[in-house]
Amino acid sequence: MSSIQQLDQNMVLPEVRDGLNWYDLQRFALDGRGWTDVGRHYARLPGRAKGVAPSDVWELAQHSAGMSVRFCTDAPRLCARWQVLNSELAMPHMPATGVSGLDLYTRYEGNWRWIGAGRPTTSPTNTAVLAENLPAMMREYQLYLPLYNGVEEVQLGLPPESKLAAAPIYPQARSRPLCFYGTSIVQGGCASRPGMAHVAILGRRLDWPVLNLGFSGSGKMEAELATLFAELDPAAYILDCLPNLEEPQITQRLEPFVKTLRAVHPDTPIVLVENVVYSNAYLCRPRYDRYTSSNAAFRAAWSRLQAAGTKGLYQVPCQDLMGGDGEATVDGTHPTDLGFVRLADGIEPTLRRALRME
Repeated sequence: MSSIQQLDQNMVLPEVRDGLNWYDLQRFALDGRGWTDVGRHYARLPGRAKGVAPSDVWELAQHSAGMSVRFCTDAPRLCARWQVLNSELAMPHMPATGVSGLDLYTRYEGNWRWIGAGRPTTSPTNTAVLAENLPAMMREYQLYLPLYNGVEEVQLGLPPESKLAAAPIYPQARSRPLCFYGTSIVQGGCASRPGMAHVAILGRRLDWPVLNLGFSGSGKMEAELATLFAELDPAAYILDCLPNLEEPQITQRLEPFVKTLRAVHPDTPIVLVENVVYSNAYLCRPRYDRYTSSNAAFRAAWSRLQAAGTKGLYQVPCQDLMGGDGEATVDGTHPTDLGFVRLADGIEPTLRRALRME
């Protein structure tokens, strides 16, 4: 804890209410946002992307998927108050805790461990106890924001006698984030909690900041997005769009997308993820044809990129994703928490090689 810096209390003055000090998290460092010129603080794309990015992508970019705030406190009780953007708190196949809830982890014996969640029950404003009855000692925490809803405001409530400090900054070697781009799966559908999305799981396992640029039904590798994402300076790009692309689109779009990123970032690893094996494809022929045709087009594009001498590419094969027992999805496509753990397991070895962590 020696690297923790005490927060400037003149910059983070609390609001006293209900016997607690309430801190606006907009005044804290925000992990998971790639641009600073945003119209809304918790938006995932810059304001100038409106009218440039496809309209569905723009709307989904208002969701706070992948965003989190890290801090340190000795508080025995942590509360949260948050205001969501959309009134629908849940989906038929994804609970409100994942769609619109908060998720709290703490670093315990060197590893990130779950400690509590904020369960949303009303719209737009919710208040919840995240954790209580904790030994009063300084700990590092990470609070994840909703996956499929946006937030207008998030406040942290602590007992008035509790200390609050900024979390340690990432080491220089891990200061550039991992940029994940893809579909509803990347965005986090259908995790039970924001911290259970595989993007978040990998961030904790590698102890590395992450950007979640997953857009439900809209991870389609448009040229405009390639140009926009090339503005970032990540440690690696992880591209996982195949479930949203038909075979002709893969043939048309994958190579130009990669080449746009590579032209700006000649040395940044680019990890390409194959289409997941759909859980019911073993009997449903259209589902089998869908993922196998996508992966065939992907592998053909991969071969062309290799033949053209494109360096720094890494491939995650579909066999490494979500297991083969059919127990990892809610609908054949979207992972349960088990599915997200398996996705993280499948991607992690390749990502570690790309980052030269092995």
